[in-house]
Amino acid sequence: MNGGGGRARRLTRRLAVQNGAGRQLYIRRPAPLGRPRGDGFTTAARMRWLNEASTRIGTTLDLERTAQELAAFSVPRLADAAAVDLLESVLRGEEGERVTGTAVPVTRAMAVRTVPALEGLEPSPVGEVVDRRERRETLLTTECLRNGRPVMVSRMTPQDFARVAPTASAEVAMRRQGVHSYMAVPLIARGVLLGSADFVRAGDSPPFHRTDLELAGQLASMAAVFIDNARLYGREREHVVSLQRSLLPRVTPHTPGLRVHAHYAPAVEAHGVGGDWYDVVALPSGRTALVVGDVTGHGLPAAATMGRLRTVARTLMMLDIAPDRLLARLDLATRDLEDDQVATCLCAVYDPADSSYTIASAGHPPPLLAEADGSARYLDVPVGAPLGAGVIPYDPLRFRGPVGGQLVFYTDGLIKTRTDDVDVQLEGLRASVAAMTPEQLDAGGPLTSPRQDDGRFDEAVLLVAGGHVLSPEVRLREWDLPTEGNPASTARKLVTEQLAQWDLSELADVTELVVSELVGNALRYGGGPGRLRLLCDERLQVELADTGPDLPQIQHADVSDEGGRGLQLINLLCRRWGSCRTATGKIVWAEQNVPGRDVDSAP
Repeated sequence: MNGGGGRARRLTRRLAVQNGAGRQLYIRRPAPLGRPRGDGFTTAARMRWLNEASTRIGTTLDLERTAQELAAFSVPRLADAAAVDLLESVLRGEEGERVTGTAVPVTRAMAVRTVPALEGLEPSPVGEVVDRRERRETLLTTECLRNGRPVMVSRMTPQDFARVAPTASAEVAMRRQGVHSYMAVPLIARGVLLGSADFVRAGDSPPFHRTDLELAGQLASMAAVFIDNARLYGREREHVVSLQRSLLPRVTPHTPGLRVHAHYAPAVEAHGVGGDWYDVVALPSGRTALVVGDVTGHGLPAAATMGRLRTVARTLMMLDIAPDRLLARLDLATRDLEDDQVATCLCAVYDPADSSYTIASAGHPPPLLAEADGSARYLDVPVGAPLGAGVIPYDPLRFRGPVGGQLVFYTDGLIKTRTDDVDVQLEGLRASVAAMTPEQLDAGGPLTSPRQDDGRFDEAVLLVAGGHVLSPEVRLREWDLPTEGNPASTARKLVTEQLAQWDLSELADVTELVVSELVGNALRYGGGPGRLRLLCDERLQVELADTGPDLPQIQHADVSDEGGRGLQLINLLCRRWGSCRTATGKIVWAEQNVPGRDVDSAP
């Protein structure tokens, strides 16, 4: 009996099936885990098969990758060809669609997989939008999407091809390839429709059975959960990236004598986004501040902290243009944050008068100097403690930028890899920058260099600055005023003669009054005037340095007071004025519009 039963079971493994062309074929059933078919597929084997699917599908939180894994696992294990379509709303990060029995959502082809013999099939190309609303009453996939229920045609008739193929050419291809069985299952997770999966068999493969349809439904339910998780993850990443980008500068301001190109690259994974920032600040008299920072941690908390630190840094920079003093104050501000986060920061100030940079670092990777001869080296900037943990003073480095050279600022996401130590990472970046042309650096070449073959797992900021000779439209002059005699008279004469050479004599009267008041305040409160600077770019700026520690303020002078009205006059006659501290004292500046130039074009 046992022997006869065994022979009978072996004989039943040869099944007679008939394909769409009417030929009688005989096949040998593969092992259950290879391609489960028919009622002979036991519950235990089904569970093992689905368990294997759970390890092969959803390996990443990427919508497209998950759809591809579903199609790849189904072929040839379940079908000879499989296609996965997702709703357009799902790809936008929205929830999906409720099954109403009437609406036909628009989908997009995300994955197609076939056995080699069926490569001639013509499903919708991957990435193409599939709008079935015009054929909503005929296509079986439309019925599946509309009702949220699986459909199956075990043995296709000539009429069934028109209900399965999306186009006439696809129908011809399916007939030619001997497709004879079809089923479509909806992808539903948490009660909402996400898309559909289509399966076909052809040639000598047996037709789909009820057990195959049930198995495909279980597979689709599992995959739908993975797809929905990827959708939620992608939406979270999009929100963090949108917040991050909104907190970064939209445009870089006009910077006399300096070309600045800024780039931001988010991480592939959502948990790698949030915390990196940069800023380019136009300072008085043509100076430019360059700031790059990185808040520890990722996600929304890091992005929010980054936004606050950037705002504080920009405000402090307008009050004190010394990078080391800025970092010291920013460190105090970081300690007051309730998040108990720390950040690294690199701050540089460029002065077009002598093409010099003054740089200070708070635990940040060193800037990279790309020379005009094609070499590259790191600058030896003294490294202070990160912001929020300030126990080391910040010492600045001052150097003159070489002609034709470029200074590269970045965050550690540009050099991070999963295996290399920091020295290898830094050397890789240096070699990469040295091999690039100035145009490639300006275009953000280091962000796209193939140093991370598994995708960027941490966001990165790149700031490339290159000094150049001032254009003819930008005119700059500096003088050291005498400490004895009549420095106010000397200052008036210097600016009057210079404005005449620049064909701006119409601004001489106001400029003479401004420099007289600035020199008078420096003599009274600042220990005497220092260097006088006159800059004509999009506007005319006058700047005077002194050694006084106190920043000037407008006073409320009574009618009987003999003084106290100098800054009031400057405030009335000039577009704007201000003051900021330096390492040796302060500078006070005032700005006028230039006749015939667009005052809205300047930052």
